[in-house]
Amino acid sequence: MAQTQSAQSGLTVSSVLVTAGMIFTVGSALGFQHIGGYTPCALCLLQRDPYYYAIPLGILAILASLLKLPSWTVKTLLLLIGIAMLIGAGMGVYHSGVEWGFWEGPTTCATGAPSITTNAGSLLSDLNAIKAPSCNTAALRVLGLSFAGWNVIASVALAAIAFYGATRKKI
Repeated sequence: MAQTQSAQSGLTVSSVLVTAGMIFTVGSALGFQHIGGYTPCALCLLQRDPYYYAIPLGILAILASLLKLPSWTVKTLLLLIGIAMLIGAGMGVYHSGVEWGFWEGPTTCATGAPSITTNAGSLLSDLNAIKAPSCNTAALRVLGLSFAGWNVIASVALAAIAFYGATRKKI
């Protein structure tokens, strides 16, 4: 009985850690966008999709663990989260390669964006004139990495947490 509770609590910890990490990561991206004023390009927006799909899975994993559903349920959800995060990491590697000029990005990412105004009087005309920023130019680099590069690191770390929880043996 104690072994089952220990395994269940390990699954709960993994589920909570990976879900909180995903919420923090995508929340940070949204914060940089809405508070910091960094307009995301098309590839930036696509990199958020794995998080949007995996966060509900993480919430389900937490609930399944807390409701003491069979461990295979939580492990399957964690496995799906890990796969989603690896997809996100791959998308980040692709976007980073576009930014560094290693390969071409999609043609929809070829144009730069003029600055966005907050003047309500010109909002409608701005909506028609503003184009998304270019995918081949990093909006910001921190310690040499762009947002896409940091997404790779976050996605790989979150995938590791999810896979650890999914493959954890009973103690």
